[in-house]
Amino acid sequence: MSVHLDHVMVPSKNRAAAAKLLGELLGVPWSETGVGPFSPVYVDEGLTLDFDEWVEPFSPIHYCFRVNDADFDAILARIKAAKIPFRSHVHGGADNEIGTYDGARLVYWNEPDGHQWEILTKSYARNPAARK
Repeated sequence: MSVHLDHVMVPSKNRAAAAKLLGELLGVPWSETGVGPFSPVYVDEGLTLDFDEWVEPFSPIHYCFRVNDADFDAILARIKAAKIPFRSHVHGGADNEIGTYDGARLVYWNEPDGHQWEILTKSYARNPAARK
């Protein structure tokens, strides 16, 4: 059996602005319009984040992107250029530092709708030794 996550809906206050910001930070294509009422960000050849505009309150969601070292450096440079505060730990305030865990580099930021975004260079979730 082969299962692939195809798309995820991301609630936002301004779908086009949120999609544009994330697409530009990640350096991936995005569009103001897509299928239905969505502004898609094409994360890779198999995953789309469909930003949907919500007027009612929504809970922030955590999204994590595993990238190689060169892409990590490029994305972090774009985050810094956009003057977006970031942090080295999942909780707490912005320290504008790079976190490390089990050989991975990682950063977190919350933009634009309170969602928590993360980039990391190695999946600790798939490393049984890191869970001990």
